[in-house]
Amino acid sequence: MKFFRSGSGGSSRWAAAWVLIAALVWSASSARADSGSAQAQANKEAVNKAFAAWAAGGRTFFDDMLAPNVVWTIKGSSPTARVLRGKQELIDGAVMPLSTRLQRQIRPTIRNLWADGDHVVIEWDGEAVAKDGKPYRNSYLWIFRMQGSRAIEVTAYLDLAPYDDVLRRVPASQ
Repeated sequence: MKFFRSGSGGSSRWAAAWVLIAALVWSASSARADSGSAQAQANKEAVNKAFAAWAAGGRTFFDDMLAPNVVWTIKGSSPTARVLRGKQELIDGAVMPLSTRLQRQIRPTIRNLWADGDHVVIEWDGEAVAKDGKPYRNSYLWIFRMQGSRAIEVTAYLDLAPYDDVLRRVPASQ
């Protein structure tokens, strides 16, 4: 198989064509990478802003951050590890059972925050006091898949033992 024709400058034309094609491919991939970087940065900023508002006492984190049809997966081996479909199912099934047993809402402290394309990963610690006066402390790692400025999928890693302990130990209240 011959890529270059001999004679009358054919090889230089083919070489120029290959250089042009390579430049176009490189340019297109660079544009995609820049676009991905910009999107990753915007996603990272959205998550950071929502966590900062929560840490300052805000109560709208889940409304601000999650798409209505979010799929939230809690990883682990406890019965509380499961998949929750939709923001309301998450709030009713995982957020409220814990928050109604706390004297005040959990205060998050960000440890690490990374973004790549439409994914944002946040490692954070949360602290609160249960209504029985005992502390609640946990460490979390949440992986968000973003669309626009909201998460459409979240995978949540946490130590479910302290979470489950509060649910067993403290009666629920409204």
